[in-house]
Amino acid sequence: ALRAELAAADAVVFCTPEYAGTLPGSLKNLLDWTVGNGDLHGKPAAWINVAADPRRGGGATETLALVLGYVDAVVIEAACLRIPVSQDIIGPDGVVADAAARDRLAAVLRTVAAYPV
Repeated sequence: ALRAELAAADAVVFCTPEYAGTLPGSLKNLLDWTVGNGDLHGKPAAWINVAADPRRGGGATETLALVLGYVDAVVIEAACLRIPVSQDIIGPDGVVADAAARDRLAAVLRTVAAYPV
Protein backbone atom coordinates (compact mmCIF):
# COMPACT_ATOMS: atom_id res chain seq x y z
CA ALA A 1 0.00 0.00 0.00
CA LEU A 2 2.85 2.40 0.84
CA ARG A 3 4.57 1.76 -2.48
CA ALA A 4 1.32 2.46 -4.31
CA GLU A 5 0.86 5.73 -2.39
CA LEU A 6 4.44 6.82 -3.12
CA ALA A 7 4.08 5.96 -6.80
CA ALA A 8 0.85 7.98 -7.03
CA ALA A 9 2.23 11.00 -5.15
CA ASP A 10 3.64 13.98 -7.02
CA ALA A 11 5.71 14.83 -3.93
CA VAL A 12 6.20 13.74 -0.32
CA VAL A 13 6.23 16.00 2.74
CA PHE A 14 7.66 14.61 5.97
CA CYS A 15 6.91 15.88 9.44
CA THR A 16 8.41 13.73 12.14
CA PRO A 17 9.35 13.96 15.77
CA GLU A 18 12.93 13.55 16.87
CA TYR A 19 13.58 10.47 18.95
CA ALA A 20 16.86 10.14 20.83
CA GLY A 21 18.46 12.74 18.56
CA THR A 22 17.45 11.22 15.22
CA LEU A 23 14.52 9.85 13.24
CA PRO A 24 12.21 7.45 15.02
CA GLY A 25 13.32 3.91 14.17
CA SER A 26 10.00 3.05 12.55
CA LEU A 27 10.29 5.91 10.03
CA LYS A 28 13.93 5.10 9.31
CA ASN A 29 12.92 1.48 8.74
CA LEU A 30 10.15 2.57 6.37
CA LEU A 31 12.61 4.71 4.42
CA ASP A 32 15.08 1.83 4.30
CA TRP A 33 12.42 -0.29 2.61
CA THR A 34 12.22 2.27 -0.22
CA VAL A 35 15.91 1.90 -1.10
CA GLY A 36 15.74 -1.36 -3.05
CA ASN A 37 12.82 -0.42 -5.27
CA GLY A 38 13.72 3.21 -5.81
CA ASP A 39 10.32 4.34 -4.53
CA LEU A 40 11.64 7.84 -3.74
CA HIS A 41 14.13 8.09 -6.63
CA GLY A 42 13.54 11.44 -8.34
CA LYS A 43 10.49 12.15 -6.14
CA PRO A 44 10.25 15.75 -4.89
CA ALA A 45 10.36 15.79 -1.09
CA ALA A 46 10.39 18.28 1.75
CA TRP A 47 10.12 18.30 5.51
CA ILE A 48 8.65 20.45 8.22
CA ASN A 49 10.32 20.52 11.62
CA VAL A 50 7.73 21.54 14.24
CA ALA A 51 9.85 21.11 17.37
CA ALA A 52 9.02 23.95 19.74
CA ASP A 53 12.29 23.59 21.66
CA PRO A 54 15.11 25.00 19.48
CA ARG A 55 17.47 22.32 20.84
CA ARG A 56 15.28 19.58 19.38
CA GLY A 57 14.43 18.43 15.89
CA GLY A 58 17.73 19.07 14.14
CA GLY A 59 18.92 15.48 14.46
CA ALA A 60 15.77 14.14 12.81
CA THR A 61 15.93 16.56 9.88
CA GLU A 62 19.66 16.00 9.40
CA THR A 63 19.12 12.24 9.27
CA LEU A 64 16.13 12.66 6.98
CA ALA A 65 18.18 14.84 4.61
CA LEU A 66 20.92 12.20 4.58
CA VAL A 67 18.50 9.37 3.80
CA LEU A 68 16.62 11.36 1.15
CA GLY A 69 19.94 12.12 -0.52
CA TYR A 70 20.87 8.46 -0.42
CA VAL A 71 17.60 7.38 -2.06
CA ASP A 72 18.01 10.18 -4.64
CA ALA A 73 14.86 12.08 -3.76
CA VAL A 74 14.74 15.66 -5.03
CA VAL A 75 14.73 17.83 -1.90
CA ILE A 76 12.72 21.04 -2.30
CA GLU A 77 14.96 23.19 -0.11
CA ALA A 78 12.58 26.17 -0.10
CA ALA A 79 9.91 23.97 1.49
CA CYS A 80 12.13 22.50 4.22
CA LEU A 81 11.35 24.70 7.19
CA ARG A 82 11.38 24.85 10.95
CA ILE A 83 7.96 25.98 12.13
CA PRO A 84 7.86 25.71 15.93
CA VAL A 85 4.51 24.38 17.12
CA SER A 86 4.13 24.27 20.88
CA GLN A 87 1.33 22.42 22.61
CA ASP A 88 -0.33 25.68 23.64
CA ILE A 89 -1.20 26.50 19.99
CA ILE A 90 -2.84 23.13 19.35
CA GLY A 91 -6.62 23.26 19.68
CA PRO A 92 -8.71 20.61 21.44
CA ASP A 93 -9.39 19.04 18.03
CA GLY A 94 -5.64 18.48 17.47
CA VAL A 95 -5.41 21.17 14.79
CA VAL A 96 -2.88 24.01 14.89
CA ALA A 97 -4.96 26.97 16.07
CA ASP A 98 -2.31 29.70 15.68
CA ALA A 99 -2.95 31.66 12.46
CA ALA A 100 0.72 32.54 11.88
CA ALA A 101 1.82 28.91 12.20
CA ARG A 102 -1.02 27.76 9.95
CA ASP A 103 -0.01 30.37 7.34
CA ARG A 104 3.60 29.13 7.39
CA LEU A 105 2.46 25.49 7.09
CA ALA A 106 0.21 26.43 4.17
CA ALA A 107 3.11 28.27 2.50
CA VAL A 108 5.20 25.10 2.65
CA LEU A 109 2.44 23.13 0.99
CA ARG A 110 2.00 25.80 -1.71
CA THR A 111 5.75 25.65 -2.40
CA VAL A 112 5.60 21.89 -2.76
CA ALA A 113 2.48 22.05 -4.94
CA ALA A 114 4.14 24.61 -7.25
CA TYR A 115 7.28 22.50 -7.69
CA PRO A 116 7.56 21.25 -11.27
CA VAL A 117 7.08 17.51 -11.52
